[in-house]
This record gives sequence, C-alpha cells and structure tokens, in this order.
Amino acid sequence: MTDVLDLAKRLMAAESITPARGPVFDAMEAMLAPLGFEVTRFTRGEGEKGTPEEPVENLFAIRRGPEGSKHFAFAGHLDVVPPGGGWASEPFDPEERGELLYGRGAVDMKGSIACMVDAVADVPEDAGTVSFIITGDEEGPALHGTRALIDFMREHGHRPDLCLVGEPTSVHRLGDMMKIGRRGSVNIWLEVEGTQGHVAYPHLADNPIPKLVAMLAELDALVLDEGTDWFQPSNLEITEIEVGNPAHNVIPEKAKARISIRFNDCHSGASLSDKVIAIAEKHGGSALPIVSGEPFLTPPGEFSGIIAAAVKAETGLDPEPSTTGGTSDARFLRAVCPVIEFGLCNATMHKRDEAVAIEDLSTLSRIYARIARDCLIT
Repeated sequence: MTDVLDLAKRLMAAESITPARGPVFDAMEAMLAPLGFEVTRFTRGEGEKGTPEEPVENLFAIRRGPEGSKHFAFAGHLDVVPPGGGWASEPFDPEERGELLYGRGAVDMKGSIACMVDAVADVPEDAGTVSFIITGDEEGPALHGTRALIDFMREHGHRPDLCLVGEPTSVHRLGDMMKIGRRGSVNIWLEVEGTQGHVAYPHLADNPIPKLVAMLAELDALVLDEGTDWFQPSNLEITEIEVGNPAHNVIPEKAKARISIRFNDCHSGASLSDKVIAIAEKHGGSALPIVSGEPFLTPPGEFSGIIAAAVKAETGLDPEPSTTGGTSDARFLRAVCPVIEFGLCNATMHKRDEAVAIEDLSTLSRIYARIARDCLIT
C-alpha cells in the first residue's frame, strides 16, 4: 500500500488536466484513509467549462495527534498542465524506462505527493497532527483551490504550525535547493483608444499605436530595483501586443498590450499597479492590473534548518535556500503559517516526456518522513 513507486503510478494514471476533479482525488483518498486520515473533499466554482470559474475539487485530510501536539502540513496540487504532443509514451500511462518513470505529473507534482503519502507511514501517530492540503487548481487560475482550502481550514479550526509544499525545487540533483520565498506577480492589461481613419488622411484619425509604443518604451526602461538580500531584481516583461488590424490602409481605433511583473519585497502589487496606471494615463491609455500573488519570505531559521538536516542526512547535500522561480500556492499558505517548498528535480516539469528518477522517489520519501517527524517533536 505504501510503496512509493506504486503510489506515484496510481496518481499519474488518473488524468487530471487543470482544473482537476474526480478520479485522481479518488486515488488520493484511497491512499490516505487506511493510514488513519479523516478525508474531506469539496468542490468550488460554478462556471462553464473552460472559464476561470470552472469547478475544481479540493481535499483536506487530517490525522490528529495527541491533544496539544504540534500540527505539520504537507501541501500540493493534483492538477497538471496539458501534455501536448510528441511523447515517447502515453502521458497518462506511467511507464518505467531504465531508471526513470515517465508521465505527466511525474515531478510536478504527483511524484512529490506520492512521497508525502509514503512518508507519513513512517511518522508515528503519537508524534503529532499531520494534514494534507491538496488542490486541483494550481496550474490554472488558482481562484477556487488553495484559497478555498484555507477558508475551510479556518472555518474548522485547522491551523498548522508549519507547512511544506512539494513543488519541484531541485535543479541539478535532488536536494540542491529549497524555496524559502517567492517573488510576487502582477499582470497588467494596457489599452489606448484612438480614432479609425484612412492612412492617407492621418489628420482625420488618431493613431493609438504610437502612444502605445511610447508607453511600452517607458515601461520597458524602468529599473524597478537592484534586488535585496534574498530576492533577485524585479523584472517587467512585455508579453503581448495586439492591434487586430486586418487592413493595410486603415489606422486602427484601438491598440492593446499586456505586461507581467515579477517583483520582490521592495514593492507590493498595489504600488506597482499604481505606477503603471500613471504611466499609461500619461500616454493617453488605461491599465487593468490583476495581482496574482505578493512576495513572501520565510527567513532562514529552525524550519529551514530541519529541512536542510534531513536533506543532508539522505543525500549529503546542503540545499541552497532560494527565492528564484515562478509563483506557487505557497503565496497563499504563507498567511496561515511559515511555509517552505522542497521537492523533486524540475528539469522536465511542463515538458513532454516529463520524468522522475525512481530512486529520487524513495529518497524524497525518506526526507519527507524525517522533516515531518522532526517538525513535530522540535
């Protein structure tokens, strides 16, 4: 029941393109219930398929320890990105080839979740409370996933002392990096209105494109900061420009663009949104920001020390504490308790032929068991 390779295969075989529901959660519940966990599943979202409001499923499972004992939480997601084409094997039919296990979700992050389940079998029930915070909406809009789980936990009085998210943080070898924080993220939609007209009579029209170009040039030239002790410099990237003009002899009536900013703790989503809005209005345009996460940091200390010691014991490596990379649901969980991310190698995540080293699954399971035990007794 707790063979980690078998657990990983069972999760990977359940197709769960974001947003995930149904079979993959059935598999997860079937793994946790025999280990003494009380499992709660619920769905959030009421929209049509393919919309941000499309229903997603979430799972919270808890195995209670003695009264007054510490509470340690594992967190992660069972949804995966679409597989795309060109795989050497079926993406949802996990296949062992040599020392690797191939399939969508191998590292991001069904493999890590399998290691979490396998690990709790080696955590004594009297050591403390252990829970699982598992969503089907991390790779998508993340509107009805971990945030809904946090609401559920608050409503029922479940507050972990520490939380470990199993994102694939390792770079070259399992254990070489853990994430103690992440930069924030804001996407901003820009628009300039003009007046349509004939290109031969520009005085009778108002071309929005030069205004948009000037706006983007000013935004692209911004130096937001030089970085901090734990964070790399914030960066602003132009991710889309749209005019949609099918005619070569027409000045268009509207021009649009989108930018994405990944920012450190020198800023907030609101402060950057205000800065961009001011620049957009200066050039006769408008801006619509959507903040998907604020920066956070779990400063190096006892929690990161426990993780580093467990990694060292099983791999001989000292994991680098880092804040690099994209966002994760840790950006929500940090409001509940201190949170750190640690998991498998990330080289093949979101790629075709995603794969995990089979030996890494066994090693990560042992690391997770050490972390959970030490966090509960410290």
